[in-house]
Amino acid sequence: QVQLEESGGGSVQTGGSLRVSCAASGNINAIYCMGWFRQFPGKEREKVAINGVDGRMWFAESVKGRFTISQDNAQNTLYLEMVSLKPEDTGTYYCAASNTKICNGANCACYEYNIWGQGIQVTVSS
Repeated sequence: QVQLEESGGGSVQTGGSLRVSCAASGNINAIYCMGWFRQFPGKEREKVAINGVDGRMWFAESVKGRFTISQDNAQNTLYLEMVSLKPEDTGTYYCAASNTKICNGANCACYEYNIWGQGIQVTVSS
């Protein structure tokens, strides 16, 4: 079993920067992918950034060039570095992990994220 715990976040003004962290514990060897999702009030959770199989990264169009995802395997920690923050980035950010992958030849990807942190608030004021 894997547990995820987010930290960081908080409140900044438009144009500011924040970093959120996600510490993983438990059977982390079973994890293929990790990533960050966010949820706005009244909206469905959306994918923000993924550190996928073999380190392949994916970013939502809305955050490309502004958000960076990285992973410290020695510390079992995933990071999301956010710069040039906008009010529309305000929301609850969730760390997620997947212990399943689907491969098409040498290309593998995670489609189901079934392990979640508790979420952490990021607020960007104008």
